[in-house]
Amino acid sequence: MCELFAMSSQVPATVSYSLNEFAHNGSHLRSNHSGWGIAYFEERDVILIREAEPAADSPWVRFIREQALASNCVIAHVRHATVGEPVLRNTHPFRRALGGRVHAFAHNGTLTDLDRTYDGAWLSFRPVGETDSELAFCVLLHRLRELWEGRDDPPTLQERFDVFADFAVEMAGFGPANFLYSDGEALFVHAHKRAFEENGGFSEPRAPGLCQRTCSPESDSESWHCPGMEIGMAGRRITLFASVPLEDEGWEPLPEGTLVAVRDGEELLRRNR
Repeated sequence: MCELFAMSSQVPATVSYSLNEFAHNGSHLRSNHSGWGIAYFEERDVILIREAEPAADSPWVRFIREQALASNCVIAHVRHATVGEPVLRNTHPFRRALGGRVHAFAHNGTLTDLDRTYDGAWLSFRPVGETDSELAFCVLLHRLRELWEGRDDPPTLQERFDVFADFAVEMAGFGPANFLYSDGEALFVHAHKRAFEENGGFSEPRAPGLCQRTCSPESDSESWHCPGMEIGMAGRRITLFASVPLEDEGWEPLPEGTLVAVRDGEELLRRNR
């Protein structure tokens, strides 16, 4: 299955990330062979590194691990393809420009027959690839466009959260809809349900689809780390999201239908359906 990860930090934090080891945390290493990607937000833009190949032995993955790029918002995805062939155009995170800034989106799950309901040709933003995930992203941006256009500053957090929440509830009617989305100013999360690898196969989708951990700025630790990842803390308030807990303690499984908005490492809005 796909693996999702996101970080929101009070100030830019360095992230050393080995995607191959990260996928192993969820015991899904053998099925995550369809590509990977990671987005580092920097003001209004994004450093996006993607590859439609397994993370194992990738020189790009080694670059990410060794450079420890700094950002106050990171979204990462390790893919197991269910819709769309494993090529770059179908690799998460997806990005588009809206309102003078770059937006990025990643999804875990399969939204069955989404293309029969939403014709990408009639949306304000058209998919480049064939995935249900990118089509869903285009639907979200289509809904957000009216809020963003003609403004110098971002719409209010509540306005954006309401649009994202309505979108997520609608998408959940098509299948598992675990979403990570950021406009660079805030991180929006929808935790739904996911299939778990069991007994050589996959279970029926069930909650939790995502887990959350908050790291206090009062922590004495200079860094937070787990196998495959290290984040420089040094007095920062940091909130993390992942498909499965990355360590034994400190992670909160999010109930099905939980919606969260985070800015600068602080959870500001939450709604449970």
